[in-house]
Amino acid sequence: MIARLDGRLVEKAPGRLVLDVNGVGYEVDVPLSTFLELPDEGKDVRLRVYTHVREEALQLFGFWSEPERVGFRLLISISGVGPRLALAILSGVPIDRFVRAVHGGDLAALRSIPGVGPKTAQRILVELRDKLDAFEVTDAPRLLDGVDAATVSALVNLGYARAEAEKVVREALSRLPENPELEVLLREALRVQSR
Repeated sequence: MIARLDGRLVEKAPGRLVLDVNGVGYEVDVPLSTFLELPDEGKDVRLRVYTHVREEALQLFGFWSEPERVGFRLLISISGVGPRLALAILSGVPIDRFVRAVHGGDLAALRSIPGVGPKTAQRILVELRDKLDAFEVTDAPRLLDGVDAATVSALVNLGYARAEAEKVVREALSRLPENPELEVLLREALRVQSR
């Protein structure tokens, strides 16, 4: 099984990439959160990988962080959740928010993820609650709330994708003093985005 790939990023598009590892091009499906972390084409990349083997296909799924890969493996262990839906779930919500939703029994938060209906959301809660008890998301970014979330909302209203807006706001927060005002944070986020 392939567990990790280190190579040069040859192609990237939302949901997939091609990684050149010593002359071999590996096509890897990735969640949107991983896609947004990727450098420009031609740069080196290290991805955590899950190898999915079926009778008719061998698919590689790549992740920027280990918590995402673990979350993916847990999701596909649920009856009725295949790799495509698991990838869609991880693309629709950051892993830390997903874990909190499961821990809190937040059915509405799970149902708000594109592709997750009421029955699937219920199955996720029932089957993952105990498995996620010891799950810690240490290298995922913290949840955005308050002014941070309002800034993300403002960027989304300006036409940015939510995941991109969250990434920009996190970077802007790292450049500013603690607890900035909305206008200051929004201005810095727009500055970061324009680079």
